[in-house]
Amino acid sequence: MGFGSGTIGRAALLLGGAVAPMAAAAQEADPANAGAVSPWGMIALGGVPLLLAGAGILAWLWRRSAGHRDLLLASLNATSRARQLVDAKGRVVLSNDAFGRLFAGTTGPLPEVLRRRVAPGSDAAEILGQLMRSVAEGGRGRTEIEVVSADGVSDWFDISGRSIDGFPGYVLWGAELVTAQRQIEEFIRSDHEKFADLIEHAPIGFYSVDEEGRFLFVNSTLASWLGFLPSDDGTYRQRLHDLVADSLPASVPPYSPFRDPLAHSGEVVLRGPNGHTFQAFVRHDVASMQSIDGGGVRLRTRSVVHDLTRERELESALQVSEQYFQRFFEEAPASILMLDGEGRVEQANPAFQHLLIGAEWAQARFVDLVQPEERAAAEAHLDLVMKDGRAGPPLTVRLMGEKQRSVTVYASRREDRGRAIGMILHLIDATEQKRLEAQFAQSQKMQAVGLLAGGIAHDFNNLLTAMIGFCDLLLLRHKAGDQSFADIMQIKQNANRAANLVRQLLAFSRQQTLQPRVLDVTDVLAELSHLIRRLIGENIELAMEHGRDLASVRADAGQLEQVIINLAVNARDAMPDGGRLLIRTRNVTTNDPISRGVEVMPPGNYVLVEIADTGSGIAPEILDRIFEPFFSTKAVGSGTGLGLSTVYGIVRQTGGFVFVDSQIGRGTTFRIYLPQHAAAGDTAARADYAEDTPRDLTGIGTVLLVEDEDAVRLFSARALRNKGYKVLEARSGEAALEIMNEQVDGIDLIISDVVMPNMDGPTLIKEVRQRRPDVKVIFISGYAEDDFRRKVDAGEEAHFLMKPFTLKQLASKVKDVLE
Repeated sequence: MGFGSGTIGRAALLLGGAVAPMAAAAQEADPANAGAVSPWGMIALGGVPLLLAGAGILAWLWRRSAGHRDLLLASLNATSRARQLVDAKGRVVLSNDAFGRLFAGTTGPLPEVLRRRVAPGSDAAEILGQLMRSVAEGGRGRTEIEVVSADGVSDWFDISGRSIDGFPGYVLWGAELVTAQRQIEEFIRSDHEKFADLIEHAPIGFYSVDEEGRFLFVNSTLASWLGFLPSDDGTYRQRLHDLVADSLPASVPPYSPFRDPLAHSGEVVLRGPNGHTFQAFVRHDVASMQSIDGGGVRLRTRSVVHDLTRERELESALQVSEQYFQRFFEEAPASILMLDGEGRVEQANPAFQHLLIGAEWAQARFVDLVQPEERAAAEAHLDLVMKDGRAGPPLTVRLMGEKQRSVTVYASRREDRGRAIGMILHLIDATEQKRLEAQFAQSQKMQAVGLLAGGIAHDFNNLLTAMIGFCDLLLLRHKAGDQSFADIMQIKQNANRAANLVRQLLAFSRQQTLQPRVLDVTDVLAELSHLIRRLIGENIELAMEHGRDLASVRADAGQLEQVIINLAVNARDAMPDGGRLLIRTRNVTTNDPISRGVEVMPPGNYVLVEIADTGSGIAPEILDRIFEPFFSTKAVGSGTGLGLSTVYGIVRQTGGFVFVDSQIGRGTTFRIYLPQHAAAGDTAARADYAEDTPRDLTGIGTVLLVEDEDAVRLFSARALRNKGYKVLEARSGEAALEIMNEQVDGIDLIISDVVMPNMDGPTLIKEVRQRRPDVKVIFISGYAEDDFRRKVDAGEEAHFLMKPFTLKQLASKVKDVLE
């Protein structure tokens, strides 16, 4: 903003009146250089106050040269502070460019401009009024004022005013925006207060001592720890070494709490005036500074104190916790694994290492320790755990290693500050559970087959008994050479095949009737060798290796022969192009249980019979099913599927175990473990069936035949009458009792079916023996003898003949019992 020609004189006179005060102000501000400052320099350096001080000179220059007017304008605009000269009537005489920029778009004297911007009655309006009164009454004034704009933005202004000497009513106003400075000052002040509060109340102690160990500063935290209070004059009576619990050597400087004079940090036991002691870690630096009073260089420390009490308590608690955890980890019966984020094993307890004998687990991925066929499921399960934290129901897998144990996996995610870093796995050995489950399932199968066998045995064997018996009666009339002889033999042979099928079912379900006796396995195999050679054919080599000093076993010779024959036939079928069949025996002693599939063989002494072939082998996927009844890989019509199930049932009923190993293209080995029998003096069990040696089967006596099946009763009665016996027939237990009442002393033998409507056979015999305790009894049944024995009191003497039976077997049994 420039000057009008009419105002130049007034401005010059005003400036002249202000030269002296401004010159004095310049000299007060810088006494050393006051004489070196020229009027022009004062104009250029001092801003408007300096211009006012040189007003007379400027007026003189104005009259002398028009160029000096431009210089005056430039001098007024050289300052960054807004300036405005107002006359006694409140009119604006001049304003510099800074004023125009700071208050753009406004007119009028500065107080008026500000009054329009502040709210009436506000603190800012009051401060502005006080400034105007100070200028009017005292000639000058200065203050800072906050002005809030219409849009809510707050600005701070530095406002000054000064009367012009010699010109009553004239005021030179100045203004400057100081919002940024105020913000910086407020920030510094706030930070200073925060820092002071932090130092004073920080959770660590701060102190400073001089070279004599006198405390210059102690923060509130350390003072509270020590019960340490200053005296009335703000100083502390105690010195640093007074607070160190341990006595320090004389060589330690008063400002150091450490036994080592050169140490800058270490642990110290501090004790306050109240007697409280605590372990602390102290770190200090020693600083040198010039004394204010000219006393030379002084020392002071900057020291930090950490109270270790809580840390030591936590360390002790952590150590105890770690010991508990480590003991739990090491001694836990369940396997515990720590996996990293990629599923690798970081740590495993001994229980897991015991499960995984024979496999390297350190830094291995857990899924790689699982059997290959189950790895996909295991990986999917663990991925779900890493994603969601938990994966619902646990996973059961089989591990690698020698034992190939089944484990149930409970997985949870490990987190650090909300970030997944790995997993914790708890593995429960489920091998025994799986074995029991499989055994239960197997027993259910066997029970189902047993129920089937038992169910059909009675009715089916009744039919077979009639078929075989009447065939025998026909053969008495139709000898060899008769045109009907061949037809009758075909009927009898097929009936015998059907009976053998029933026996196989009973063998698998362990309901077969056995006649165990002490056997030499070597003798049994020697007798079978010729039969086996004929069965396997000439293109298969038969080799037998008998163990030395082979122990005896107690088994049914016929059933053991059946086992060997079944396995030999299976081996023959697996080698259609020829091969080698090896039968080997030896004594074995096992010190640990042997687990194969669902079977667990306890430790003990066994006779091992191995039947090994070089055939096609058994596929791994069906190896676990080969002992199931009716399971067969042969073509339809080539077998019943009961051969191996019969082997399994006979061996298990004998108390032994049968295991199988097979490789595709290399062959199969069956291993039969029979318990060794060490008892002496055993004799062969009583045979239920007649020997093949011809003998006289005729006899005399009265036989009461009780059978609800007409066909069986008719055949049996005819057969016994043909042998010379008197036979009384009864269709039920009740009918038999009536006959006994009539001829109680005339009956020599009772032959009774076991299962009959209403009164069964055992109940009938109980009734009879109340009157005839000496009567001889033969029970006949389609059920197994063991099942029959459970239904008859142990004290009762009774013989047993299992259906189906032939005429010769029936006659032999009757003769043996009566004699």
